[in-house]
Amino acid sequence: MSSNVKFVKDHEIDLNRISVRRAQEGDEEGVYKIACSVSERERDSYQGFLIDDYPVDPGYYIDLFADRIKNLKYFYVAELNGKIIGFSLAYKKEMWLKYNPDWIDNISWHPSFDMSLLDDFVLIDKTAIEAEYTGEGIGSKIYGKLIEDMRENDIHYIFSETVVNPIPNFASLAFRQKQNYIMAGFRYEEHKGVIYSDMIFYKKI
Repeated sequence: MSSNVKFVKDHEIDLNRISVRRAQEGDEEGVYKIACSVSERERDSYQGFLIDDYPVDPGYYIDLFADRIKNLKYFYVAELNGKIIGFSLAYKKEMWLKYNPDWIDNISWHPSFDMSLLDDFVLIDKTAIEAEYTGEGIGSKIYGKLIEDMRENDIHYIFSETVVNPIPNFASLAFRQKQNYIMAGFRYEEHKGVIYSDMIFYKKI
């Protein structure tokens, strides 16, 4: 059997049937459904989670995804038989700072971190895979497409954030370790009255 065939519950997935492409106009509702499927269940440190409570305000979040599709170059969806089953939302430096202007200043950077690496980068913000397809390599396939496009555009540093408190995202931490990320710093963020602690990671590609 091909090494690309993975088993999910009572059926199998051939990763060769999973296509990854840039998100386009009209994908926002499919992306929103995936985000909801992740946030509706109890936050599980070992399965990964998104902070936002997507189901409470469909109009706002669908419009947000539509805006990001329009304005971001590094927004990808994974499809199986024409259905979106996962996505990854990443920002080039100038777009990330447009939406988060104080991000660099709010981080306690590791003493050994070279600040010149912030001259140009892409930051992965959100990645979510439909529950029945998690752990099957789809996130890594999206990640591979992102890396390919970054290299084509001569961008060599990628950053990410992982929540470690009040609920640690062990799934995200494991992925960062698997991909040989390096810890760059630490920051606090407030979301709907809750203070979250985030670890900042980076790697050269």
